Amino acid sequence: MWQEERYQRIRALLSTLQRVTTDRLMMELDVSRETVRRDLAALEELGELKRIHGGAIRMENEAPIAERVHSNVKFKRDIARATVGLLTRGQTVFVDAGTTTAILAEELAKLGGLTVITNSFDVALNMREPAAGGHNNEVIVLGGTLGDRAPATVGATTVAEIGRYRADLALISPTAIDSRRGACNYDHREAEVARAMVDNAEQVFILADHSKIGVESRVSFCLPERIDLLITNRKASEAPALAELSAKLARVSLV
Repeated sequence: MWQEERYQRIRALLSTLQRVTTDRLMMELDVSRETVRRDLAALEELGELKRIHGGAIRMENEAPIAERVHSNVKFKRDIARATVGLLTRGQTVFVDAGTTTAILAEELAKLGGLTVITNSFDVALNMREPAAGGHNNEVIVLGGTLGDRAPATVGATTVAEIGRYRADLALISPTAIDSRRGACNYDHREAEVARAMVDNAEQVFILADHSKIGVESRVSFCLPERIDLLITNRKASEAPALAELSAKLARVSLV
């Protein structure tokens, strides 16, 4: 069994059982104890599980999008408006999927003259809202597999399509951001999309409200040194983790 096949099987078992023993994995994967230990260590490094004595447990799940869409809306709007103020007509931007970027799209549409490349259906529809002037923007929707957690495309096809483009900016909203692992996402397929956008953009702007600062999630996709600007709300200054994070970033904007 190939390594990625083992990883997928481990993920599936943890999704069903919440915890799994090393012995169970040895039997399911038909591999040695040492191979299981290496696989668990690798997946823990990606933030997808936590190793415990004799096996591993699943990491806590992220709140459903139906709940997140109603949280910190004012702060997300402030961040979105501040982001738009840094852009100019004629730019090409990647925008990933999330509740913050859905709000961002409403503000971007008012600017006009942009080329927006996104995997998010919410972002695409908000960009094309005629009342906001969205008809002045070119919107490219990336193909791929429909994700499980959000109305967006993910997977190898989406990542490959991103590689066809070069953008001025990647506007990314992570699940969490900290000084050690940088910007993270809970879902590994969504993280792969965000990572590809980061890799194919001249600059990276991370949009994250205070609740995400100093928090860890499962999969790191952008280390602090690659982030050109973190845009967050002023309440983030109350978080002790912001000072440590700021020391590793090029710029931080509090709005």
